[in-house]
Amino acid sequence: MVSEQNILQALRGVNDPEVGVNIVDLGLVYSTEVVGDKVRILMTMTTPACPMHSYLTEEVREAILIQNEEVEEVNVELVWDPPWSPQMISENGKRQLGWA
Repeated sequence: MVSEQNILQALRGVNDPEVGVNIVDLGLVYSTEVVGDKVRILMTMTTPACPMHSYLTEEVREAILIQNEEVEEVNVELVWDPPWSPQMISENGKRQLGWA
């Protein structure tokens, strides 16, 4: 059975191409839900005007499906509340950015 940890591990392989940090450490992933062979991801972008939203949502789907053969369906929902802020970046992400 696929766990939330499996999903987060797969998502750590998806980097924001503009920043070069994975979307989990950037704080873009708000929640993951696994129900049977379906996965639901709630995530955001650094700004609603981000031109990479289609690219990143497709990368999320592919990363989960490739690394978790049991998953049949991935639903990625972009949300804007709460708005993303730099305070959402993990300590690891801050180190990658040279902020810590």
